[in-house]
Amino acid sequence: MSGQSTYVPKNALAKWFEARLPIGGLMHSSFIAYPTPRNLNYMWTFGGILSFMLGAQILTGIVLAMHYTPESSLAFNSVEHIMRDVNGGWLLRYLHLNGASLFFAAAYIHTARGLYYGSYKSPREVLWLLGIIILLLMMATAFMGYVLPWGQMSFWGATVITNLFSAIPIVGDTIVTYLWGGYAVGNPTLNRFYSLHYLLPFVIAGVVALHVWALHVAGQNNPTGIDVKSSKDTVPFTPYATVKDALGLVVFLLVYCWFVFYEPNILGDADNYIQANPLKTPPHIVPEWYFLPFYAILRSMPDIFFIPAKLAGVMAMFGAILMLALVPWLDTSRVRSARFRPLYRPFFWVLILVCIGLGYIGAKEVTPGRIVVGQILTAYYYVHFLVILPLLGLIETPNDMPNSISESVLGGNATAVPAGAHAAPERKG
Repeated sequence: MSGQSTYVPKNALAKWFEARLPIGGLMHSSFIAYPTPRNLNYMWTFGGILSFMLGAQILTGIVLAMHYTPESSLAFNSVEHIMRDVNGGWLLRYLHLNGASLFFAAAYIHTARGLYYGSYKSPREVLWLLGIIILLLMMATAFMGYVLPWGQMSFWGATVITNLFSAIPIVGDTIVTYLWGGYAVGNPTLNRFYSLHYLLPFVIAGVVALHVWALHVAGQNNPTGIDVKSSKDTVPFTPYATVKDALGLVVFLLVYCWFVFYEPNILGDADNYIQANPLKTPPHIVPEWYFLPFYAILRSMPDIFFIPAKLAGVMAMFGAILMLALVPWLDTSRVRSARFRPLYRPFFWVLILVCIGLGYIGAKEVTPGRIVVGQILTAYYYVHFLVILPLLGLIETPNDMPNSISESVLGGNATAVPAGAHAAPERKG
């Protein structure tokens, strides 16, 4: 929940406005007085980083849209026009291009942190589900944005990925025809993707607002996974969390700027600087790096009984995301944080290595050996969520936990409170 607001407008106009629309009080209670667990570490900066990156992507995208031409015979040249002729156009495009990659990197770290510290457990199930919805919307937005430069990889990536929907029985071909706007990837496809790529970030912003609302209702998790029990366990959001988040954001922006100014194309594919040619297929079609683990799952699936390999791959790929959504109900442990789960920790890190391995396999050309490795890694991914996670909660003996958040931070001096700290209301969850 939000903290007790002590906001008082300082002039007559502000008082008049606050009495009719109390935005000042809402902001004060949500981002200044809001009680945060006093033991949050720097893994809790990525929520703020993601909010900043969403704003940066929307802002740079709006300006780029002013110069982009969503027409198949002009799109590629309009991107070159932005790069060469628009003042600062190269910077805007590289900020937007690399911003997408850094956005996903932060999102994956944020998700991994939630899995490690049990941030999906009661009462935060809806908060977690909204986060997975945001991730899905990010994927859809990024895929459509990747098509817009209308280079070789853009065109053929769109052809391969949209063709996957044809594997869906009965309605698959109809869905593909609707996505294409015809019977092949072409100008109507580009227009559809441009419209959706422009609109979906604002949908993401709306779901992010719900995500923050759900966070303020359930309260933040923390590295110990222990519920807040008294005001001694919390500190006000400002200045404690804001300073921490600001430092984390500065470090993240340094990495972001390194990519933009020194290696702006290292995360892309050289084939996308060749204009789309429907008559010439690239020798090796790969998506952006943040889709590679799912791409590896997609192409690793064999025929399974009466299910053809193509449909099995599509089901396995979307099922991989569904597993994340079901984690709150698959994890049977009553302990949130992996700090106190000695058996869970090694399995968590094996899962991370499996995801990295799938990304590596997805980036390489298809060979029989890599197909087998991809199948093994995909099988482990599903076994982790469907077998290991439920079983660990039943057989694992957790380590001893501190009685409170303040005890975990201060040890024997658990009664100490930071100077100037505002008392936070007691709450459960």
